[in-house]
Amino acid sequence: MTNEQDQPFYESNRAVSEYLLFHYGSTEEQIPHDFGPHSALNYPVRCVTECLVPEILPSKARALDLGCAVGRSTFELARHCEEAIGIDFSHAFIDRANQLKAEGRCDYAFATQGKLTQQASAEIDPCIDRSRTQFQQGDAMQLPDNLGKFNAILMANLIDRLTEPMLCLKQLPDLMASGGQLIITSPYTWLEEYTPKENWLGGYSAEGLTIDTLDGLKSGLQGSFELVSTKDLPFLIREHARKYQWSVAQASVWRRK
Repeated sequence: MTNEQDQPFYESNRAVSEYLLFHYGSTEEQIPHDFGPHSALNYPVRCVTECLVPEILPSKARALDLGCAVGRSTFELARHCEEAIGIDFSHAFIDRANQLKAEGRCDYAFATQGKLTQQASAEIDPCIDRSRTQFQQGDAMQLPDNLGKFNAILMANLIDRLTEPMLCLKQLPDLMASGGQLIITSPYTWLEEYTPKENWLGGYSAEGLTIDTLDGLKSGLQGSFELVSTKDLPFLIREHARKYQWSVAQASVWRRK
């Protein structure tokens, strides 16, 4: 029997619980106080509403959500696209996303203190056509050849969790239709436990120059994409009632040439 402590974090019950709360939790569930960084809530929704321009999507648009976790952004993309495909490396995350697609909800418990938990339910807005979504486990660095072309691609908090992020970027030109919108969001938390330092896109100095991750993205996407805009997107991940991760992702929006 495998001990949960021996599992990769993103396959653990703790990660599933935290991300269900992060994606679907109410304001009161995420911040049970009358103070706090409320502007950092609903991050998976804001990655779509604050970065995607639905008005320029073609009819029957297709969207790809790479690193979809438990699927909230994929469902939000389905509001605007005929098909939205979510891919994540975590089997546990994809299992919950598929449950949400099939049933429209799933029950879970999140930590309050120590071993104490609170029951909750993640629910999909009934206005969203869940049949427009697909979820599958996969590696963002080695995507299937049969995915086709997309008009919108979202990569939220993914790039700094890949062992070879440049491999992921190099696949994007073939996946995106001309004029398509690419959205990359990340707090750029480069850690060697996920990405060998020689593969970091930024966050280091070389030959006396400071290399920012946005510079690395420009290098990886040059020739195929043009940078449209950047903005800061704060987000909050609750660990328990008195401990939180408050971060600020940079969102970069690109257009396929």
